[in-house]
Amino acid sequence: MGIADDSRNFADFDFEAFWEDHPYSRDNYQEPSPSDATVAEIEAELGYRLPASYVALARVQNGGLTARSCFPMDEATSWADDHVAITGIYAIGRSARYSLCGEIGSPFMQREWGYPDIGVIVANTPSAGHDMIMLDYRACGPQGEPAVVHVDQEDDFRITPVAPDFESFIRGLVSEDAFDTSAEDLARAIDTVENGSLSPIVTAALARAGERLPQGEAVLRNLARRIVDQKGFFALHADADSQLMYGLMFWLYSQLATATSFEAYIAPPRGQAAYDPPTYEMMIAFCLVAEPYGMRTGGYGKGFVQDWWDAQVAAGALVQGPEGWRLTPEAQANLLAMLPAPADAAMQ
Repeated sequence: MGIADDSRNFADFDFEAFWEDHPYSRDNYQEPSPSDATVAEIEAELGYRLPASYVALARVQNGGLTARSCFPMDEATSWADDHVAITGIYAIGRSARYSLCGEIGSPFMQREWGYPDIGVIVANTPSAGHDMIMLDYRACGPQGEPAVVHVDQEDDFRITPVAPDFESFIRGLVSEDAFDTSAEDLARAIDTVENGSLSPIVTAALARAGERLPQGEAVLRNLARRIVDQKGFFALHADADSQLMYGLMFWLYSQLATATSFEAYIAPPRGQAAYDPPTYEMMIAFCLVAEPYGMRTGGYGKGFVQDWWDAQVAAGALVQGPEGWRLTPEAQANLLAMLPAPADAAMQ
């Protein structure tokens, strides 16, 4: 396909302030600077000529988390009314997990997640795969200069224009501090956890639990409100109350099903977005467009849930039986004892 001349791109650009230097970035996103041969191989595999500006960026640093992660928008998306956010830029290569042809690369996301065949996925977002940034070659053809678009899986893969070209996109990224909506986010998060409807899975699990978790919905909402009070938004990470929520979600899931594996518990097979069989994703992270529920995080870090699972296995609290994985009776009792009371002051 030929190698583009990338020598004129990003003149006077502050590369040092652009990238986030973090071990996770180095381990999962970054690859060595791509050679002309590597660029040609990746282009041939993808079927598209990569923008010269993308190659130029990769020659300075090939993939990584970004310190400037927000792009201002005139059109609202599932992320926000006035901007989209990214997590990192994909490397031109195939060895890093988040590289163009890597484990979670563009071909994988299009093949397994159903993203449209309009070009190349170049950046992921905080939604853990449920919206992405793509190079859009529909107007220019495979050899042309693609536009940059936002593609939203949760909205039937809606495509929203972002920038006319890749360099404009990179130069237009700003710090998340430019969109300080903390007060509005807090009010929205409180409403989500106090008034948002529950996932059909959670509703069924609470009904099945009955007196084993008296006032179960109030307990769940109380824990969620405590998380919001601590963070200012509703999201689960590695903190103690998030760990408690992971445990509660698994306990509720176990009222309806037995997990045959972590992967079976965490998400439905790609292309099968449904509440049955139950999965963690559909309990608290995402919902079906046709049958939405309100009390959800809108995204999640799979690694955090995996860490919770692994810790429970290592502690002997989560054990495998003939039918699958279950918390031991002692672990269940300890978990339920740690949950906040329905009448906790945080809910008053």
